[in-house]
Amino acid sequence: MIRYQTTTDDIDRGMLLGYFNGWPDPPSPDTHLAILNGSDHVVLAMEENPRRVVGFITALSDGVSCAYIPHLEVITYRQDRGIGSELVRRLREALREIYMIDLLCDDDVIPFYEGLGFQRGGGMAIRNYHNQSGLTG
Repeated sequence: MIRYQTTTDDIDRGMLLGYFNGWPDPPSPDTHLAILNGSDHVVLAMEENPRRVVGFITALSDGVSCAYIPHLEVITYRQDRGIGSELVRRLREALREIYMIDLLCDDDVIPFYEGLGFQRGGGMAIRNYHNQSGLTG
């Protein structure tokens, strides 16, 4: 059974193993926890036995007019079960009064986001891959 929560109060680094698959230089569990704690909004999908995070979504927002979704991931063995869609739905509900919710994604997941009501748009990005694992210090 999956339970959803919007706080990281009871989350530790040991509950965040198995993420960022395919990243050449992924964030460590400590950095992953810092990402969650540093986000303005977070929704976690929790598995109870063993207790661990099996999916997460984060948003950064000015709290007035805009929000950006930088991360959505579901752990590999729990994918294709609707968890990612539910994480997006819950985050969108939390941000329902915000004018714009933006995200950048890889081409292969565009249909997923379109199915959840997102529209294609133009965008630009800078990727400092040498900092992919997160800033230290």
